[in-house]
Amino acid sequence: MSSQRFQGKVAVVTGGNSGIGLGVARAYAREGAQVAITGRNDQTLQAAGMAIGSGTLAIQADASKLTDIEAAMKQIHERYDRIDALFVNAGIGRFVPFEEVTEAFFDETVAINMKGVFFTVQKAIPLMSRGLAILLNGSINAHLGMPGTTVYGATKAAVVNVAKTLSADLLEKGIRVNAISPGPITSALLARDGITEEKLQETNDWIQSQVPIKRFGTPEEIAAAVLYLTSSESAFVVGSELLI
Repeated sequence: MSSQRFQGKVAVVTGGNSGIGLGVARAYAREGAQVAITGRNDQTLQAAGMAIGSGTLAIQADASKLTDIEAAMKQIHERYDRIDALFVNAGIGRFVPFEEVTEAFFDETVAINMKGVFFTVQKAIPLMSRGLAILLNGSINAHLGMPGTTVYGATKAAVVNVAKTLSADLLEKGIRVNAISPGPITSALLARDGITEEKLQETNDWIQSQVPIKRFGTPEEIAAAVLYLTSSESAFVVGSELLI
C-alpha cells in the first residue's frame, strides 16, 4: 500500500472541522492530498485548517442549505478546479425520546443528514470525472433500534440507501459511490448535548457495553477505511456499505 495514494489529488470532506471528518481530512493530507473541508462553526473550522496543514481550504457552510452547498462547490472549483475524492460526512446526531421529538428537530435532522447529503453529491458531480469516488457516512444506527434514535436512525438508513441507488445512477459517469456505517466513535458529540458529567459517563459506559470489543472507535480507524474506499485500491467496490 502506498503511503502517498492521494499525492496531487484534491480531497473534500464535509463536516471536516471535528470528529471523524477532521481525522479523515488529516489522513488525506498525510497522504499528499490538497484538502478542502466544510463546517458550520467558523472557529472550529479555522482550528481544523491549522491542524490539517497549510493550504487547507476551510469553508463555512451549512449542509442543510442548498445555497451554502453551491457556494462551497464554487470555492472548491475556483481553488482546485476539481474533486478527486469526496467524503460526505456532515451530519448531526442529537438523540431525543420519540415522544419529545418536535417538528423543528425532525426538520433540522432530515435537512442536514439527508437533504444535505443528497445535494452535496449532486452539486459536486460536475467537478468529478471517471474513475473517482464518493463515500457517504452512515451509521450503525441505520441497522440497530436504539432508544432516542428514531429520527437519527431513519436519516442514516436513508443515507445508506442513497449510496446504493446513486451507485447505479452514476455508473455511466464512472463515479463510484459507497457508504460506511461507523459504530460509536470517540468525539465531542455527546459532550455538546449539555448533559452533566455524571450522565455523560453513564451514557458512555452503556454505549461501550453494547460494542463487541467494549470500547469506542477512533477517527483514525474510520479514516483508514475512508481512504481505502476513495482510492484506486477499491476500484472494484461499488454500491457497498462497510460497517465499522
